[in-house]
Amino acid sequence: MGSTVDEHTDFAGHGTLVERVMAAIRQRIAGRSLPQGGKLPSIRSLAETMQVSKSTVVEAYERLAAEGVIRSKPGSGFYGAAPLAPLSLAELAPRLDRAVDPFWVLRLSLEGRPDSVKPGCGWLPGSWMPEEEIRRALRGLARVRDETALTDYGTPLGLAPLRQFLSRRMAEQGFHAAPDRILLTDSGTQAIDLVCRMLVKPGDVVLVDDPCYFNFLALLRAHQVTVIGVPHTPGGPDLEKFEQALAAHRPGLYITNSGLHNPTGASLSIGTAHRLLKLAEQYGLAIVEDDIFADFETEPAPRLAALDGLERVVRIGSFSKTLSASFRCGYIAARPDWIETLTDFRIATGFSSNRLSEELVLGVLGASGYRRHLEALKVRLAKAMAATIPRLQALGIEPWIVPKAGMLLWCRLPHDLDAADIARHALAENLVLAPGNVFSPSQSAEGCMRFNVAQCTDERVFAVLGRAMERAARRDGRGPLEACP
Repeated sequence: MGSTVDEHTDFAGHGTLVERVMAAIRQRIAGRSLPQGGKLPSIRSLAETMQVSKSTVVEAYERLAAEGVIRSKPGSGFYGAAPLAPLSLAELAPRLDRAVDPFWVLRLSLEGRPDSVKPGCGWLPGSWMPEEEIRRALRGLARVRDETALTDYGTPLGLAPLRQFLSRRMAEQGFHAAPDRILLTDSGTQAIDLVCRMLVKPGDVVLVDDPCYFNFLALLRAHQVTVIGVPHTPGGPDLEKFEQALAAHRPGLYITNSGLHNPTGASLSIGTAHRLLKLAEQYGLAIVEDDIFADFETEPAPRLAALDGLERVVRIGSFSKTLSASFRCGYIAARPDWIETLTDFRIATGFSSNRLSEELVLGVLGASGYRRHLEALKVRLAKAMAATIPRLQALGIEPWIVPKAGMLLWCRLPHDLDAADIARHALAENLVLAPGNVFSPSQSAEGCMRFNVAQCTDERVFAVLGRAMERAARRDGRGPLEACP
């Protein structure tokens, strides 16, 4: 047998040797080369085949047994454990026949094949994230002597030092939110969910922008409310249509992004912000301001929460866009009586905050390297935006506006092309796109599409997109499309 390597040795891109052995066994099971209940190679045999130590194989087999993938028979060896599910060819192919809706984009973005390209997703490539700062914070957390940080439940409001940190950041942005007016959550989505549990019930009316972030629509659907969309403009919602919706439907809640609006990239104007707050007071409207893209801004837009003083406006945010989506942490800033109610909902639905994630987020945010990361990220995104726009224009795709910053670009397609049709054709070549109607409550964005410029650096994006547009253009009998907002 050739020389062996310690099981903790890393191979670039392949994990530890133990993980490689585990992956090889899983591949045998998935590929049916190991029949149901079949015996696995002996420890000595597999160690020789894979050129690893016997201890590496023992560790791999024990981990797989703990997972229930294989089982051990003392004195006999290891065997495949669970019955194999029937092999379905449909599972190996992209889901082309499913309705193109918010869940379609979310599932494809999260479940996509390793070779998929995802200009339709809403996050940065992993290589753009502050990996070294995260690793440093993880090492620091491992050295913490307070065992409660590693083993105990979190507190109802969440980690106090992180809430204090967020309070100081908000003060820098022009409004005051004491630490006891901030509730930490597991994500920005959970933050919106908790606010909806407090402020709306099934059958109520909720206003959103048209177009808006598609997960707003998915979440509101789960709450069984009636969603009314208000056309969005480069300076915020159309105020005339907004007031008409307030008078006609008497909604109790409006959910929006003020800075770097998703999906359009627009920013709220100061005049629109003041008028919105006056209308909210007049009609008794609560507002959720999702500020998840705040750290991408180079010129901060007016904030409803700052102008309102957190009386009618609830500010929410998270760190999945600029820090990491692997350890989830969000927050809610609101008036004291609402924080009290929201905390009860937080305990009822999740019991306590995620102490480890909160410690890790604080470790990264408090490091000097994170600020440098943000500054470099803004420059990188600006270059990606400048490079992506002409590549799309060469295909006849025009931006609705050129955003001041960020990664999102809302575009009009040429020749009355159907964005959903293009998305299906592109998916056949492992390109995940975000067609306009998944963002539109009124389904009036059929000829629009959202692009993430940070995910458009792969040449396949434009080649596959061009072919998908050509295939979609061959369809006949399509009527005129409504214009994008």
